[in-house]
Amino acid sequence: MVADKTQASPETSEIPLFPLHPVLFPGGRLPLQIFEPRYTDMISNCMRDGRPFGVVLIRRGADARLLSEMPQPEIFDVGTEANVVDFNQLPNGRLGIVVRGGRKFRVRGTREQEDHLLLGRVEYLADEPALPIDAGHQELVDILRELVKHPMIEKLGLDIDFDDARSVGWRLAELLPIEPEIKQSLLKLQWPRERLQELTRLVDKLRG
Repeated sequence: MVADKTQASPETSEIPLFPLHPVLFPGGRLPLQIFEPRYTDMISNCMRDGRPFGVVLIRRGADARLLSEMPQPEIFDVGTEANVVDFNQLPNGRLGIVVRGGRKFRVRGTREQEDHLLLGRVEYLADEPALPIDAGHQELVDILRELVKHPMIEKLGLDIDFDDARSVGWRLAELLPIEPEIKQSLLKLQWPRERLQELTRLVDKLRG
């Protein structure tokens, strides 16, 4: 059988990884405080070169390296590109940044630099299909409209398409008060309506 050479291979790249406890979704905005030298250097280099870094959820371990002999945290294998969209020096001396989520990726391998920055060999996942909201998920749209009225969420300046199943699913997944591991499982889904179905189940559970 002859391979189809017209089929595009998945795009791969090596990018810096930032293991964290929050989950970043495509199109989402995440405020961060940066204080470790390896990450201030990473942010500086990414901003200078106009390149993203990757946010990945910590499965086990700490996000800060308090001792040089501490091992890298164990991470989940699906993460999201992060692009710096705002930054400022905070009163506590830390660098405050806001990142916007880009493409999703799967980590295929990692290596550690001398400064302990983790680099990931990543394979970018296919874009999720753009689908309209069906009648069965309209209640989720109403919940999201109420959530974004909260002053803390308003400050994030989220760009939401309430007619797009991807946008509604991503924003609800990041804003609902659910465990990071559940958010991670929602991030991994590649079919927007499957994510909305799972969110409907989670909302019903929260109502208890």
